[in-house]
Amino acid sequence: MLFWLLMLTGLLASGFAASASGVSADSARLRRHLAYLVGTPQPRNHEQVPVLDSVAAYLGRQLIAAGARVSEQPYQAGGNTYRNVVGSFGPADAPRIIVGAHYDVCGTQPGADDNGSGVASLLELARLIGQEKQLRHRIDLVAYTLEEPPYFRTKQMGSYVHAKSLHDAKVPVLGMVSLEMLGYFDERKGSQHYPFGPLKLVYGSRGNYVTTVRKFGNGSFSRPFARTYKRVAQLPVRRFQAPAALPGIDFSDHLNYWQFGYSALMLTDTAFFRNRNYHHATDSIEKLDFGRMALAVDAVLATLLRM
Repeated sequence: MLFWLLMLTGLLASGFAASASGVSADSARLRRHLAYLVGTPQPRNHEQVPVLDSVAAYLGRQLIAAGARVSEQPYQAGGNTYRNVVGSFGPADAPRIIVGAHYDVCGTQPGADDNGSGVASLLELARLIGQEKQLRHRIDLVAYTLEEPPYFRTKQMGSYVHAKSLHDAKVPVLGMVSLEMLGYFDERKGSQHYPFGPLKLVYGSRGNYVTTVRKFGNGSFSRPFARTYKRVAQLPVRRFQAPAALPGIDFSDHLNYWQFGYSALMLTDTAFFRNRNYHHATDSIEKLDFGRMALAVDAVLATLLRM
């Protein structure tokens, strides 16, 4: 009896349950969100402003349905108006945790993994958070526009606009998590690549895990988040930390929060280091693993509730 009590205690401490209310991510819902995102009449790139507006409206409806307080953050770029969509949960005046994902694509690709998988995960996370009765922190789920070229690394990125607005308003922010490509997994040996060859000896050659990516010296939030995420996740997780100059480590929206001094990290399937469909027409929905995506979302929720 003592043995089984100890086992049960260990499971509970490790986050075996996704949340206090016992809810967990639904792979069918993830698939439905992805089907909408890849099925727009034209690609959701910067040239198709009406399409981006329709996606923003869809995201807003889904966040409202989840119980979020929803707002838009419109701004100008290239003579057009683009918009971030923000869904807020928890005490309005509490310090914030930001979880974000960009909903635009590069060129004419469907963008199933990049970054439909991140956006679908964000929406499913919203549904789960909306069922939690007690939140210690304010959690803002932000869907960004204009992460992709030609606006990548410019002040017109939606995440730059959002991070700057927090900084300018002196909003207390605990940290930020970027959901960047969370749907592609490959169990074959040699399917996982790295920016530095010897890393394969440490992390393995199979692309079957999710990675928490953070830079040196930015760990007040990102370090405990990465540690807890690995502990509670029900799928393999690799924790990765490196200098910001290493190729790929800042290839998403978290880079803009770094610019304003916030502790931020990226949660990813490693993008082009694994998924050879990256930025190609072959980045399609049938290549994604929705079961493992659901597990990745469950672990985000469990981690947020422990921060």
